[in-house]
Amino acid sequence: MKTLAIITLLIGGITINAQSQFTFPELGYSYDALEVFVDKTTMEIHYTRHHKAYFNNFVKAADELKLNGMAMEAIFNQVSQYPVTIRNNGGGYFNHKLFWEVMSPAGGGNPSPKLMKAIKKDFGSFEIFKNEFEDAAKGQFGSGWAWLSVDKQGNLFVSNTPNQDNPLMDVVEKRGIPILALDVWEHAYYLHYQNKRGDYVGNFWKVVDWKEVEKKYNEANKK
Repeated sequence: MKTLAIITLLIGGITINAQSQFTFPELGYSYDALEVFVDKTTMEIHYTRHHKAYFNNFVKAADELKLNGMAMEAIFNQVSQYPVTIRNNGGGYFNHKLFWEVMSPAGGGNPSPKLMKAIKKDFGSFEIFKNEFEDAAKGQFGSGWAWLSVDKQGNLFVSNTPNQDNPLMDVVEKRGIPILALDVWEHAYYLHYQNKRGDYVGNFWKVVDWKEVEKKYNEANKK
């Protein structure tokens, strides 16, 4: 199923020109491509079962509520007005898509000079940013996500959200456009790391696709 729509949306001062595509995304790499960060079995289960279930449930709920034709960002901008199934499954669909996109078998290393400059401006140093991001990921009680996002002034900030919430939603305290995401639900890491979330979070830097993060950063600053 595929639904396309072009809209302009204002989120807390951020204008977004968005195209909504309710399609299940290709992973872009093999299930074992991100080892040692995540093992093949976890990746396959995570993508084919968890992510696919969120997608299927979201599309079903969106059909019933006649939300097709709306961009995901538009739905998130008023998600508090919809049944919780839209918030949970729409978030699960969108969040995982972003998660897969910002990782690569050729990832790791450091951001480009442009993105590094922005990180240093808003956090003080790359190490301070990494520490804040890791603290957000490790400090999220229970299931949820850690984020690097761009606010309405174009500044970077780190946050975490419970369950499948994300910074685009009107239910979160700090809103912005997410450009980097880390899934800290136990199903994302438990088979390999068991209860060692900190090890999982630390290994994330080995697979971050900084080119893709910078692309999203540039797109966010055009809004």
